Amino acid sequence: MCAHVLVAEDDEMQAELIRRSLLAEGHTATVVHDGRAALDAARRLAPDLVVLDLMLPVIDGFGVCRVLRRDEDIPVVMLTARSEEDDVLLGLELGADDYMTKPYSPRELMARIRTVLRRSGRGAVADQPEDPVVRAGGLAVDPVRHEVRCDRAPVECTPSEFEILLAMVADPERVFSRRQLLEVTRGTDRASTERAVDVHIMNLRRKIEADPRRPVRLLTVFGVGYKLSGGRG
Repeated sequence: MCAHVLVAEDDEMQAELIRRSLLAEGHTATVVHDGRAALDAARRLAPDLVVLDLMLPVIDGFGVCRVLRRDEDIPVVMLTARSEEDDVLLGLELGADDYMTKPYSPRELMARIRTVLRRSGRGAVADQPEDPVVRAGGLAVDPVRHEVRCDRAPVECTPSEFEILLAMVADPERVFSRRQLLEVTRGTDRASTERAVDVHIMNLRRKIEADPRRPVRLLTVFGVGYKLSGGRG
């Protein structure tokens, strides 16, 4: 199933992570950063689903959800940094189909989106099943089966290592700062630190590099962070 998803998230880093995860799942995505833009995009594009952050500027997520439910029939997955039960209940009462509390795992969010799309009957069913596997630099990462292969050989990864690889394989040659990779792991390792990212990279090199001391895949960009070398395919 492939769908057009509208992502309304004011945190640009989080929005980009969601967008890349959606593309890896075979969806298309439009990203906006405030509530008014979300309503304009929903009316103009008629997306199959909206991923809606509650803490949006201009018009907050509650207001956006209220208007969407009044004027449109679009499924909504709500994102909230608030853990208070009243906020979650209000969002559900306004018509949100599901919610996730930050920090969350991008993989879990994709699973929630798949469930809501199936339940709503939204999205197009392709003639051939979509291949969810993301490939680059000799690596293949399957976000559905939670599997990693390196030169076709299976690689055992921890949840945090998996999320880091998924982000980097989805965007090869992009340089990720430690802080960006830390955000990727927030849903799987909430106690992690930027120093822990270095440990995850070191462990991944042991698993996917022929010589971890002379890496050719997971490269250090000094003073910035790390990147995955190698194009898609």
